Amino acid sequence: MIDSNRLPSGQPRIESLEMRGVSKRFPGVLANDRVDFDVRSGEVHALLGENGAGKSTLMKILYGLYHPDEGEILLNGQPATIASPTDSINLGIGMIHQHFMLVQTLTVAENVALGLPSSRGLLTDLDKVSKRILELADIYGLRIDPSAYIWQLSVGQQQRVEIIKALYRGAALLILDEPTAVLTPQEVDELFVIMRQMTRDGHALIFISHKLHEVVEISNRVSVLRDGRKIGTKMISETTKQDLANWMVGREVGFVPDRGLVQRGEARLTLEAVSCGSDRGTPGLRGVSLDIFSGEILGIAGVSGNGQRELAESITGLRKVTGGRVRLEGQDVTNFLPGELTERRLSYIPEERMRDGMIKDFSVAENMILREHHKMPYSRAGFLNLGEIARHSQALIQKFQVKTPSQETLAKNLSGGNIQKVVIARELSRSPRVIIAAQPTRGLDIGATEYVRQQLIEQRKAGAAILLISEDLDEILALSDRIAVIYEGQVMDILPREAATPEKLGLLMAGVKEDAVA
Repeated sequence: MIDSNRLPSGQPRIESLEMRGVSKRFPGVLANDRVDFDVRSGEVHALLGENGAGKSTLMKILYGLYHPDEGEILLNGQPATIASPTDSINLGIGMIHQHFMLVQTLTVAENVALGLPSSRGLLTDLDKVSKRILELADIYGLRIDPSAYIWQLSVGQQQRVEIIKALYRGAALLILDEPTAVLTPQEVDELFVIMRQMTRDGHALIFISHKLHEVVEISNRVSVLRDGRKIGTKMISETTKQDLANWMVGREVGFVPDRGLVQRGEARLTLEAVSCGSDRGTPGLRGVSLDIFSGEILGIAGVSGNGQRELAESITGLRKVTGGRVRLEGQDVTNFLPGELTERRLSYIPEERMRDGMIKDFSVAENMILREHHKMPYSRAGFLNLGEIARHSQALIQKFQVKTPSQETLAKNLSGGNIQKVVIARELSRSPRVIIAAQPTRGLDIGATEYVRQQLIEQRKAGAAILLISEDLDEILALSDRIAVIYEGQVMDILPREAATPEKLGLLMAGVKEDAVA
């Protein structure tokens, strides 16, 4: 006999969860201001807002990572105390975090088992864990090797591990905080199939995303936060993508920047048959040749894990080039150190902003001068010039619209979008001649995305040569002058923007040459 109070997995069903009047303060910031929010069994309730609006804080309260200063949480109509993630998990609440909560030096199975009791007491039962991971991977199409180390995995694969962690714990209510930020369109489609099946089975899902077309496609209801307060809740059938964007930001939002006409100049960055390895011991790049010219944006399109990270790191001195040459303004800079490339006015906006772009325990001001802290005017005779650093940082905070309590705030306390703005402010304020921008708008809200894209356009107008690496095909098409498609570490083709269509690019991204299907 079917028990209507339980999910097919046997987990108790969560019919409803309600947060009433929830407030949370941090030093100098009211992150949540008397917020009401609810979600019901069998629905996807989207939570929208700009970076720093309070979405992640609200969900971390629900997951037990933060404690509210005011308000209450009701589970199936009864007051619930959530003092820790353990309480949340025991109540059937799972969370997929925007920034991965994974231990890089452990395997997939070890990460999934971390913090859970073993059926063998003090001994591990990773064989059982691995078996269950493979079962979940098969059910949900989340292909992953339980024995692989996290550091060996691509960003997209690490996201799958986060999803498997939540599913492994049998969540009846699942919080998905930017779960599609690192997924390909095909993987997003697969995730949505999973989400729809979960709601049919009676799961309650909270979906946080900056991709408004996804919100419109998958959600039943949508709530919007702005500056820590809830603006309102609507049925998704009663609104549009443009309405949501304007509602979030509080003004009319433009989705496609005006690129304008720019006269292309000389080749600033040249790759000649560049090859390198990957972290998995396989070839990362295989004979890649590219020219990036002054006054243009060359977009790199491709499915995650096809050499994008290796391409960026081989140019910026973070990965050893094993074959070929990298030339910067005609000079051979193959395997130069990152600091030497910085001196030559090459700027790098990295894919992993928390790992490669920031020192999370440094202040905003300290992160603003990371590249040039040892030079005048920020340093004199080995001592930091704190006054000049403060002046410079405050100017960048204002120019790049960084939302931070102060320039002394630690970087780790900023939202993802504002962390990215700090990285971009530092890299673009140096009047770079070449810019490597890897996934520059990943995880950013619509307002921050609009701003970052406009900043890249301005740099292009100023004559910079820009290599844009993005898995967002709409972004590639909106910003690029030419588009190169990378597949398994090789450039399949380079197309002028006018000749590039999503259909052509999709075939190339799958490794199919156009003449092969003509």
